[in-house]
Amino acid sequence: MIKVLKSVVVGPLEPYAAGFAAELERQGYTVGVAEKQVGVAAHLSRWMAASGMEPGDLTGQAADRYASGRRSAGYASYRSVHALEPLLGYLRGLGVAPAPQPLPVTPAQELLQRFQGYLVTERGIGVATAEAYACFARPFAQARLAPGGSGLDGLTAADVTAFVVASCPGMAKGSAKMTVTALRSLLGWLHVDGVLSEPLAWAVPSVAAWRLARLPQPLEPGQVRAMLDSCDISTGNGRRDLAMLTLLARLGLRAGEVAALRLEDIDWRAGEIIVQGKGRRSERLPLPADVGEPVAAYLRDGRPRPAGEERQVFLRVKAPHCALTGGGVTMAVEAAARRAGLGTVHAHRLRHSAATGMLRAGAGLPEIGQVLRHRRLASTAIYAKTDIAALRALARPWPGGGA
Repeated sequence: MIKVLKSVVVGPLEPYAAGFAAELERQGYTVGVAEKQVGVAAHLSRWMAASGMEPGDLTGQAADRYASGRRSAGYASYRSVHALEPLLGYLRGLGVAPAPQPLPVTPAQELLQRFQGYLVTERGIGVATAEAYACFARPFAQARLAPGGSGLDGLTAADVTAFVVASCPGMAKGSAKMTVTALRSLLGWLHVDGVLSEPLAWAVPSVAAWRLARLPQPLEPGQVRAMLDSCDISTGNGRRDLAMLTLLARLGLRAGEVAALRLEDIDWRAGEIIVQGKGRRSERLPLPADVGEPVAAYLRDGRPRPAGEERQVFLRVKAPHCALTGGGVTMAVEAAARRAGLGTVHAHRLRHSAATGMLRAGAGLPEIGQVLRHRRLASTAIYAKTDIAALRALARPWPGGGA
């Protein structure tokens, strides 16, 4: 029997309780959360002792049985296998608990895994984008390769068109466009890989859309300022969010690019940062003083000790302090917008705001395209439509009207 924090641990997990508590502290868990985690470990250890189990018997199935029993007993918290992950991860790291057994891979999953590998290694597409392509192509692959499905042998252009016509009408325009794009890419790869005897990407219908039809929706400078001012820089969380929002609003970085920024990507002496952009391209951008200052403040007084060997600049606030994802950056932007009373604002609107601000300051489209790292000037041309004052001078009077 051993007392760790407020819990008395007996049974097969007793030798590991103190080490588990120390690992929770190292990963940045608060004392209150660590006490609850050790309490669950104590409860699990008693359950294992009653069942005659040793740590080596703590498989995923055994953990599921324990969680089910905890729910049946009426416990209100820590009732799922996911809640046991800190403990299970610690025991597996020591080698005393068996590693989780991988789930059987379905034919559709195996196909999409190979498709993702092709996109990343042969096409140079980023991992997150390749995952998105596989996600949107998954319904097609599952429909064809499910038990009782018709498979890919004998796939015809009519089959492809019928799938799109049946699937896309109920989708949002963006989702429909991603579906047909991913499906074309998948069919092209299936032909290159020899699965299909003829290319069928041409059979995928297009989604009605007109390039440059929609205007970007930038924020006004005062709105951006309000979002920045909403960050409480007396806290580590606020310093982190201010640094991220400044990178988005001043340099026009994407959310994923902010999340991917590593400590070695910042050259403080040269005043530059290396941005890992789309297509795994690395490009240097100047780091103005007003952008570098909040980043430096976060690194000095806000960045927590990482849970592992993470080199990313921005980490999760809650333990374990792992690297923040692009989704986490977007959530921080949305929270700042709510605090500023602006409703829902996504991270990409700050990129639009940066571009529009440069245009209003007199920068040309080629210069803006360089900062935003657009491959084609046509991608930057959309911002010309936001300069209403300049466009008004080009407008011709309406026939018979007073305008």
